[in-house]
Parts: sequence; structure tokens; C-alpha cells
Amino acid sequence: MPGDKSISHRAIMIGAISRGRTIAKDLLDCDDCNYTIRAFGEMGIKIKKDGAYTAIDGNGLRGLAKPEHALNVGNSGTTMRLLAGILAGQNFTSVLEGDASLSARPMKRITEPLSMMGVGIRSKDGYPPLEVKGGNVKAVHYRMPIASAQIKSAILFAGLYADGVTVVEETAGSRDHTERMLKYFGARIKSEGFKSSVEGGQELEAKSVAVPGDISSASFFAAGAVLLAGSRVCIEGVCINPTRAGVLDVLTRMGARIRVVNKKDLFEPVGDIEVESGAIRGVTIEAPEIPAIIDELPVIFVLASLASGRTVIKGAGELKVKETDRIRSMKENLEAMGAKISVSEGAIMIEGVNSLQGAGIKTYGDHRTCMAMAIAALGAKGQSVIDDAGCVSKSLPGFFGMLEKLK
Repeated sequence: MPGDKSISHRAIMIGAISRGRTIAKDLLDCDDCNYTIRAFGEMGIKIKKDGAYTAIDGNGLRGLAKPEHALNVGNSGTTMRLLAGILAGQNFTSVLEGDASLSARPMKRITEPLSMMGVGIRSKDGYPPLEVKGGNVKAVHYRMPIASAQIKSAILFAGLYADGVTVVEETAGSRDHTERMLKYFGARIKSEGFKSSVEGGQELEAKSVAVPGDISSASFFAAGAVLLAGSRVCIEGVCINPTRAGVLDVLTRMGARIRVVNKKDLFEPVGDIEVESGAIRGVTIEAPEIPAIIDELPVIFVLASLASGRTVIKGAGELKVKETDRIRSMKENLEAMGAKISVSEGAIMIEGVNSLQGAGIKTYGDHRTCMAMAIAALGAKGQSVIDDAGCVSKSLPGFFGMLEKLK
């Protein structure tokens, strides 16, 4: 698999604010990560790609230069939210803006805690663009109302510039790539349960980073192997971080023939995922599980549509504020193919059917809706036509070519 998107973002960002040259191997080449590279380039950071390797010449914690204009981060929510935390500690004022889709995504969730830290940050009624006035940052103890790696990471990045220890508490565990990589680069950071703390005023040292394969992207191919009779795939070198690998637990509970082999524990745990086709059954997914499967839920919808029995998914409201409302996009598309889905205030219920029928599919410009529905289309009877399939370039530009190779 191509490199993990979440880890690639963080390798670029942390490399840029470290001292010295960071070499990142297998950095993901996609729209989102390229927006992150471009933003740091506009702040004086030299980043050069050479085949599988990317060199990032960091200038230290406060070594970014004031950009000449607003930083456009396209459709990348990760870039906007995490970068806001880093800009909090710089000695200049900057503006972060995005495309129409990103401009409709909520930012109050980061402006509130950053404001508590003394950061001068302004939004447009809680939405992008964001103006960040960098300067003195205060350490805080912040209890997050929702579990979110992006919010947590923004606060931890800002905490690097604070005088004292910044503590973040979550209601449930979200992905911990920021904590792992900051520790790898020399930060004094601790994590225990749903609480993370970072000590401010410390410089980070450049490292070599091998980015593991993206489990979110791998989940589409794993689901395809489960659903298509006679299929078997081995997906090599995938990140199996437990805060990201919830999809493996869900697939196992559904009865999928799946196992992880050749496990290695680097700065992130890595393994090969072997999957074979077979019958699956409906399961109940509880709200605390959602942060570890948030990006895989669209393809879990597809699996549930063809599983025997009922699948119940609780506490997945965060899907409504992604690149599109993914509950609506997946429900609409799958129902057009004959799936049975109902949505209530607290849960999504999917009754498995014997088969799906080909249909016209609307992606709403959302990469994960597109890829999930491509897997549904492979398993459906008849032809499906997907609009705006190019939106997969956000996270996995080679998706359709990879499907071709699996024939």
C-alpha cells in the first residue's frame, strides 16, 4: 500500500519544525499531503522528493517564515487543524484557507482550545478561513468534548510552544500518531489511557522515518476480498496501530477470514494483512469504537449491506462533517443498489441483503464514498457508473489502477 496519509502529514509537519534534515521514506503522494508540503514551502521550508525518499530541511520550532499570502490547504482538514497548532507558536500572523468543501467544515472545535491557550485565532463564524496570530502560548489542561485526533494534535502542537505542560483528555481513544512521532523526534510527551501531556520549550531533532502502508486505504481491498467469491489478497507492510486498526476487529467479529502476519514494531506497529472471501454476519458497533474506524465506516456500510442479519452502528455522527455527510452519501448510494438502511438519532441500522444491483453512484466529491462504492459496485449485479471518480486523488490517486491489477 502507499504510505499512510495521517503519518505522512505528521512526518512533513514535525520534520519541518525539527532541527536538521528529516528523510521520509514512502511518503504518500496525494492531494492532501501535497497541500501540506506546499504550505511549509511557502514558509521557507525546503522539501525535496527523490523517488521513494523525501528530504525535509527543518528550521526548528520557531523557524518558519511569514508567508506572503494566505496558505491554501485545499480540501485537507488535517492540514488546516494541525497547522493551526504549529502557527500558534510562530512570531507572525497567518491565514489558513481551503476550498468550498473545507470551508463548510467546523473549526470551533480547535479555535476554542487554542484561544484558551492565549492564541489569537479568528474564524468566520466557526468556519474557515482561520487567522492565527502567533506568539506566547499558555499551557492548559483541556478536556475534549469529542474524541478527535485532529483536535488533540492541534493542542499538542501548540503545547510545544507553551511554558509548562499541556494536558489533553479525551472521552475515548483517538489515533495517536502525533504522540508517537513527537516522542520519536525527541519530545517529552506522555500518554496514559485517554490522556496525553507534552512539555513545552523543547527543540525536536530530525530523524529518518519509514512511513508504513495506509490501513484506511487497505480496508477497501480487504473488503473486496471478503465480498468477492474466490478472492484472496495479502496487503503488505500496513500500519496496524491499535488506535487505527479497529476495522480489523470489526471484520473479525463479522466472521471474515482475516489475519495479520509478519508483525514488526517500529515507531509504528506494522504487519501484513491476509484476507480471503467468505460469509459474514451483522454486528453491533458501539460509540467508543468509532474513533478507531471513522475513516473505514463507509466500506463497513458496504460489508454490512451484504452480511447476514443486522448491523447496528452507534455514535457515528462525526461522519456528517467529513468531506461530505458520509451517512447521507452512503445511505443514498447503497439504497439505490437495493440495500436496506435506516438512520435514527443515535444509530444506523443496516439489514443485510443477498445481493446489490448496479446503479448510478454519486461521490459528492468525497474520496472515501467513491472508493467504498467502487467495492460495492464490484460485488453488485450489473454495471455501475460512478461520477467524479477523480476525487480519489485526495488520498489514493492510484486506487482504480490497483483494482485493475487485482483481476
